Amino acid sequence: MPDTTTGNDIIWLIRLPRALGCLLAGGLLGVVGSAFQSLFRNPLADPFIVGVSSGSAVGGALAILLGFAGVAAGLGLLAASFVCGMLSLGLVFSLATRKGAVDVQTLLLSGVVVGAMLSAVLALLLMAGGLDANQVLRWLLGSATPMYWPKIYTMALALLVGGALLLLQSKRLNALSLGEHTAQRLGVDTRKLKPTVLVTGTAMTAVCVGSVGIIGFLGLVAPHIARRVVGVDWRRSLAGSALIGMSLLLCADVVAQWGLPGGEVPVGVVTALLGAPFLLVLLRRES
Repeated sequence: MPDTTTGNDIIWLIRLPRALGCLLAGGLLGVVGSAFQSLFRNPLADPFIVGVSSGSAVGGALAILLGFAGVAAGLGLLAASFVCGMLSLGLVFSLATRKGAVDVQTLLLSGVVVGAMLSAVLALLLMAGGLDANQVLRWLLGSATPMYWPKIYTMALALLVGGALLLLQSKRLNALSLGEHTAQRLGVDTRKLKPTVLVTGTAMTAVCVGSVGIIGFLGLVAPHIARRVVGVDWRRSLAGSALIGMSLLLCADVVAQWGLPGGEVPVGVVTALLGAPFLLVLLRRES
């Protein structure tokens, strides 16, 4: 008789967690990308626009190099990425806040500056990492393996709670898309809206980076496709972006598994290779 125990273990410990991890990570990036594009009123905004990817990458690299990345089935890596990602947002906020208000353009510039600084710190860590630098680099390029159930639960919680909070702001985001002054005339408190969306989105992104690494272009492409399918109403676009992000990342992971004869390509490389030209085509059609 065939050994069904081994087959069940492969499904429950490897295949299913990996698939669920891709679905949840894709949903997180899709929702945050859609919310940030609305907040910044910029179709090229993505979940990493305020430098959270660099902050989370530094935290994850430290966890790997210091040897506690595997604590609690990978939650050590996730926790370090989350904390450093939120600290980087705090630094960006402190640079962009003037007289109690956050200016969007200053926020973008602050994100670029902080991201560049943290990227330099990450480069130094990689140079000093020795053999562990390869593990850091592979994680940075995006990978849904190994995926453990505690990470699944954490991403699911982040998607449910964060997604609900962003959906509650969808009407205000609709008003903000008409311009900040118009939104204020309609009764939207933009001083509260911007920090709420930024902190929620950054927390969701940091959880995603800590779980699967940096997945480029997905949070940029998914909202564009969603708007073409369900329209520009952010109440529908947020949910549509989540579903499309899930589908895209799951398909990209399948391609990644069969990308090389003797191994697999990091899923972040696949999303970049396929997402960049696809986004160019979308932008060309929209223009």
